[in-house]
Amino acid sequence: MDEKKKQQPNQQVGLNVNLDTTAILYTDNIFMNANEDGIVLDVGQKVFNTNQVRIVTRIGMSRNHAKKFVSEMGKLLAMTEGHSQSGEKKKN
Repeated sequence: MDEKKKQQPNQQVGLNVNLDTTAILYTDNIFMNANEDGIVLDVGQKVFNTNQVRIVTRIGMSRNHAKKFVSEMGKLLAMTEGHSQSGEKKKN
């Protein structure tokens, strides 16, 4: 029986994104639901000039993965606080 290889922390992973078919969806609303098995994020955009929100994607993950996501998102935000997209520090 084959055993699954476990990914080591900090191991580099190759990432391939097709920029022609993978749009960036801006969100101004996120609805979160959780149960004992996992988390579901409903990512939405406000519909122009209405009081409506359109769900543009749904993301589901295990509770364990959600904890890692929150940790890594916090690190990213802390690391990039006060920096522009180019990595240069914003001038006050």
